[in-house]
Amino acid sequence: MTMRNDIEQCRLITLPRHESDRGVLTEVQNDGSLPFTVKRVFYVYDVPADAERGAHAHRHDMELIMAASGSFDVEITDGEHTRTFTLRRPFQGLFVPPGLWLHMKNFSSGSIALVLVSAPYTEEDYIRNYADFQTYIRHIKR
Repeated sequence: MTMRNDIEQCRLITLPRHESDRGVLTEVQNDGSLPFTVKRVFYVYDVPADAERGAHAHRHDMELIMAASGSFDVEITDGEHTRTFTLRRPFQGLFVPPGLWLHMKNFSSGSIALVLVSAPYTEEDYIRNYADFQTYIRHIKR
């Protein structure tokens, strides 16, 4: 049976920054510095000001969500508690373990959400309906 994750496991992770007179470089490597090995990367951009993204949970996949440009909010719930993180620094990422509902909103103009994921895409890993999520967490809470 899947173990239930709670909202307190979400945390901001600061990535290495290399500054010079030519700018700043932030790197991500599969060297054990993240809570998972990165298997997929995607980014979301050109989000209209009033639009929302996410609105799903993962059964198994872990994510690191970053604001590569601009800012946006990530609202996380475990079905009982809710936390909102504002992402606006390209060298910080929000770690989201599986079994938590996430919702991305309040995108600034020109923002880019960069997401690193622990597994290749499979639709079966997604829970896209909140009522199904509530049933899922009741099942794994036992």
